[in-house]
Amino acid sequence: MKIHNTLLTLLVMAGSISHAADYLSPKSLVTDGQILYVGANSAAKILCVDTASGKITKTINLPKNPTGIALSADKTTLFVSGDGPDSEVYIIDKAKGGIKEQIKVGHTPMAPTPSPDGTMLYVCNRFNNDISVIDLKTKKTVARIPVTREPVAAVLTPDGGTLFVANHLPTGAANVDRMTSVIDVIDTATLKVVSSIHLPNGAIDLRGMTLSPDGKHVYVPSIFARFLVPTTQIARGWINTHALNILDVASRKLLWTVLLDDVALGAANPWGVTCTPDGKKICVSHAATHEISVIDTEALMAKLAPIPARATAGLTIPEYESLPDNPANSLSFLTGIRQRIKLPGNGPRGIAVVGNELAVAQYFSDSIAMVSLDNENADIRSIELGSNKEMDLVRKGHMHFEDASLCFQQWQSCSTCHPDARTDAVNWDLLNDGIGNPKSTKSLLLAHQTPPVMITGIREKAEVAVRAGIRYIQFAMPEEEKASAIDAYLSSLKPIPSPHLENGKLSKSAKRGKNLFQTAGCTLCHTGPQLTDKQNHNVGTGDGMEEETEFDTPTLIEVWRTAPYLYDGRAATMKDVFKAFNPKDSHGITSGLNDEDLNDLAEYVLSL
Repeated sequence: MKIHNTLLTLLVMAGSISHAADYLSPKSLVTDGQILYVGANSAAKILCVDTASGKITKTINLPKNPTGIALSADKTTLFVSGDGPDSEVYIIDKAKGGIKEQIKVGHTPMAPTPSPDGTMLYVCNRFNNDISVIDLKTKKTVARIPVTREPVAAVLTPDGGTLFVANHLPTGAANVDRMTSVIDVIDTATLKVVSSIHLPNGAIDLRGMTLSPDGKHVYVPSIFARFLVPTTQIARGWINTHALNILDVASRKLLWTVLLDDVALGAANPWGVTCTPDGKKICVSHAATHEISVIDTEALMAKLAPIPARATAGLTIPEYESLPDNPANSLSFLTGIRQRIKLPGNGPRGIAVVGNELAVAQYFSDSIAMVSLDNENADIRSIELGSNKEMDLVRKGHMHFEDASLCFQQWQSCSTCHPDARTDAVNWDLLNDGIGNPKSTKSLLLAHQTPPVMITGIREKAEVAVRAGIRYIQFAMPEEEKASAIDAYLSSLKPIPSPHLENGKLSKSAKRGKNLFQTAGCTLCHTGPQLTDKQNHNVGTGDGMEEETEFDTPTLIEVWRTAPYLYDGRAATMKDVFKAFNPKDSHGITSGLNDEDLNDLAEYVLSL
């Protein structure tokens, strides 16, 4: 096994195992009613597909991989966001198929959203935690609006006056009873966030959102993490369930949350969401179970009508969530009013209605599923996008990492708690080191290169942890072929440059912080190319039953992305690590630093 793992690492590093660029990875979709525009997420292309014939009529090459795509109200212009730090949004003449303008936006832009009158464009800058506002006449950014954390999706009201923004992960300390992602509401006249809509406790990992055709509701799918109880059982959604959150546009409040799972069958990792133009159906893609849900809107609203809406119930959030008829606690609520349709491909992402069919981007299959929406048989045809390359080990591992079929009753995949192989920002009480001691979810970046693993180093290496995770968290027997592929995928992960860098380099503040990092003694443990000595230490951060526990030294590479901090997530910010939770200078000598010094030190660490 040691020889195999060493060879695997060398193959990945040397490039003998091919990378995602060898595939298309369709992810985002938009349609003008005739042509489907497909963002090939790992091929830096937009594919123009005639859905009637199933043929690609045109290919638009891009400077960077597309992360989102939108169409202007007059259907003449495509807006495409490009992946990467300090990236761009591309304005494309749909008829000519060429890029007319490239406008600088932020770090990992997503979800370009044009205003109905065609004057403005809003772009989510995921890792800057803000929204770029672009004047389409001058092609200039007129504002950057701060939002909560990792904005990944947005919708505008029909009058263009209100922008709803879905934040991927929750923020704040994790050693609390409530953690939830929020929807920020922006007044486009003042360009300010006027309210934040908190979803139910545990509603995290948002990926998509849509506006109902009548403009009355916003629909937002989410994972529903049941993180307050130990992960002792998985049946009937005792660890993760999956939900559709329904927001009221007029009051800017949450109305209801309904579960998308069934009693003994999870509908893991909901991703894309859209409505049919007549509003009669709500469609949701499930990335980990390779299916779609098609919900009868009228029947859903009729079933919800007798149940108090959260916006008007007059109860506290905990009181509301404990209601016996709360649909967020019913795994059978959608029975009879929803179709679950299995898809022919793997890894559904974005969806779009084209005529009487639903187009579904099948990420790992490099294809589009076309699902009939006008009959109960849900006839399905596939459009192959041209990449017939056999999957290599890394690609297979990525697919298995995202696949809930590895899990008992398909309640979750590895990516449910490790979105993008990083962290979901909540604490889980896993059973690998006892019970009653929840710990924060670790990023898996560099896990295979920095043994031991897990927060207490209880697994000697990541290969052991991968197989233990399938057995004790997925509640299934690990298949060695799939587990080895997951090892290859995780070993191939590369860090993303920090949004704290300036033109790819340390800022003046971070340079001062680098000196403090050394004088404070941080380099004693956070050393070497991966900034870890790969040892366990008691650095005074344990609390309660963990007071004397030795913790594995984590890598600090890409730590900017993994808040909250410390083993139990009690430090909401990096500055809290140094100031609030290091009273005895056991975790670096920081007590003598003033606020400016602490800010500089935090800035350096967050730049790594």
